[in-house]
Amino acid sequence: MRAGRLRPLLAALTLALAVACGATERETPAPRPVPRDWNLTFHDEFDGSDLDTDRWATCYDWNKDGCTNSGNDEEQWYLPGQVSVGDGALRLDAERRGTRGSDDKTYPWRSGMISTGRDDWYGEPRHVFTYGYFEASIRVPGEAGMFPAFWMMPASRFTPPELDIMEFLGGTEHVFMYAHWRSPDGDQRARGTYGPVPFADEHHVFGMLWTTDEVSWYVDGVRRFRVTEPERIPHVPMEVLINLAVGVPQSPPPSVDSARMTVDWVRVWQE
Repeated sequence: MRAGRLRPLLAALTLALAVACGATERETPAPRPVPRDWNLTFHDEFDGSDLDTDRWATCYDWNKDGCTNSGNDEEQWYLPGQVSVGDGALRLDAERRGTRGSDDKTYPWRSGMISTGRDDWYGEPRHVFTYGYFEASIRVPGEAGMFPAFWMMPASRFTPPELDIMEFLGGTEHVFMYAHWRSPDGDQRARGTYGPVPFADEHHVFGMLWTTDEVSWYVDGVRRFRVTEPERIPHVPMEVLINLAVGVPQSPPPSVDSARMTVDWVRVWQE
């Protein structure tokens, strides 16, 4: 059953989870994180049998027969063959398979990602967003050594700023939420975490509200982190990315040869 059809049940379950985790009354979900006068401006329900390439690229903007994020010392080379759509969901598959990148390095893993950005450095982004409410229903893999993320990168391709709607680092029971910005002293960041929850057991809805004066993060409709300091809030067009990286903060154990991240849908609302 589609996650979008389960919102009343999800709301009840979210409230029960908040109580079970000792949440205060202020943490209970608002009726709707999306401002009422905003419109759905971008969405993908992944109902077909192929990725919609009008909406998504399968690499970073520096794509050249694949790509990676060398800044994190990640262990995967992203390839379009690791991205598939079927049964109402997007699948990003990581596979332990030595892969030679176009940078002449050999990576022990290959994996999949999607981005609303470019096919290559010289193209134009498919979709960029300045402010909005961003939401996706995602099931993260339970295997150790995976680094799944749902985040936003400036269309300029230079960070910071950066907004990480969700990341899982070193486990799947705590979700991490970050705002990155640059202060006069260098790169700075604010971090929120939420858990413990067995996130790998099922899909969860990760959301972020980004306006001119706040960034707020939501998990299953409940606000879990918020920043309002002006220097932490970006005001530049950004791309949306979802990726299954490998090897951050540690490599997968030898017993792990594959992992899968599934995405039921992605939606963006704006004024």
